[in-house]
Amino acid sequence: QLQIVESGGGLVQPGGSLRLSCAASGFNLDYYAIGWFRQAPGKQRDGVACISSKNVSADSVEGRFTISRDSAKNTVYLQMNGLKPEDSGTYYCAARRLLFRACELSAGLYGNWGQGTQVTVSS
Repeated sequence: QLQIVESGGGLVQPGGSLRLSCAASGFNLDYYAIGWFRQAPGKQRDGVACISSKNVSADSVEGRFTISRDSAKNTVYLQMNGLKPEDSGTYYCAARRLLFRACELSAGLYGNWGQGTQVTVSS
């Protein structure tokens, strides 16, 4: 059974860093595009970054967030540096079977989702 579990969220001060993990079981991440999305209360779920044959990042996080994959651990990471209060929200990891194509930051394209991990950036 395909399962995705996010971890690594927490409370951090502005300018701080966090690393989120997306651990997959029941499928091989190498054959999927993995996307990170975030949702603040009362707002829509927005794409942050995704990884496939070509990585894509939202303009709002470009240069601050880095997505990477550890195939041996079947895990995708989101390294978040220079965090801002507007980065706060629930961060979700999602999978979409995709080969040899660039991923896209559209939530509707992803069919498998984790439960999310909370990130709060506040002083």
